[in-house]
Amino acid sequence: MKLSTKGRYAVMAMVDLSSHSQGSPVALADIAERQEISLSYLEQLFGKLRKGGLVKSVRGPGGGYLLSRPAGQMRISDIILAVDEPIQTTRCSPGTPAGCHNNKGRCLTHDLWEELGNQIYLYLSSVSLADVCERRILGSSGIFPGGNDVAAQ
Repeated sequence: MKLSTKGRYAVMAMVDLSSHSQGSPVALADIAERQEISLSYLEQLFGKLRKGGLVKSVRGPGGGYLLSRPAGQMRISDIILAVDEPIQTTRCSPGTPAGCHNNKGRCLTHDLWEELGNQIYLYLSSVSLADVCERRILGSSGIFPGGNDVAAQ
């Protein structure tokens, strides 16, 4: 599964917002510059995040965006789903019995990929925005690049 730029950028922007707000609204232009994301793209994402109840906007001079609730109460999965980013690892349409084959059958690996999607969702639901901002998830898996498992050594 590859998370699209929509989901990744939304999470990056929310981490930036959480890290830089300190109770004051943050301008999207500032987030765009720091994160190297197009301002017009951020405006679209923040429209969805606002509709999803994750941010609130403040108009006028010194305006911008604030988190709608504490970062510790906001899950990464909430952010991704708010911008209409499905967490899906199969080619099949979610919730339908029809599979991805021409005969509408499911492939032999369907259950494998579907369960992977479930595990990704569970993981993203277990991580808060505060966890990312405070770097509490870095290295928590115990697995290093290259497949070396610390527990096996």
